[in-house]
Amino acid sequence: MRQETMTTVTHDPAELRRIMGQFASGVTVVTGLDEDGPVGFACQSFASVSLDPALVLFCADHRGRAWPRIRRTGRFTVNVLAESQSDVCGRFGSSRGAKFDGLDWERSRWETPSLHEVLVRVHAEVDAVHLAGDHDVVLGRVLELESVREDRPMVFFRGGFGLDPATADSV
Repeated sequence: MRQETMTTVTHDPAELRRIMGQFASGVTVVTGLDEDGPVGFACQSFASVSLDPALVLFCADHRGRAWPRIRRTGRFTVNVLAESQSDVCGRFGSSRGAKFDGLDWERSRWETPSLHEVLVRVHAEVDAVHLAGDHDVVLGRVLELESVREDRPMVFFRGGFGLDPATADSV
């Protein structure tokens, strides 16, 4: 019989991040558009919540610059990244730089930025926002789904991209 190693979770943020990094997640970019232009951020905390009504959720740092702007508009697009889009992930995962400069994107009929070459786009409107520590848990009512292309998804695991931690690009 295989013996499991138990690790006690502490309240140390670095340890929490390391342990929670054992859960692989997809990578998305949440985008919005306001009077100051397009805005977006990389997001790993994204999930489908309900089929009827169609609801999704994502978590966003409420102290960040992008999410408050998106929240005010009430609409957003979740762009699900492909494995080959590490440049897009890096662009939106950084707190520096103009994320949309030189990037191919178009305005959706929902008035949100749609990124090119992603796997899926989920267009939604903010349905509810729940405060959860330093983040907001955002429930979105789905307005439209777009399957853009079939390819391998970008996966974040153990602090890097890809499922093999020995070859993952560290962030």
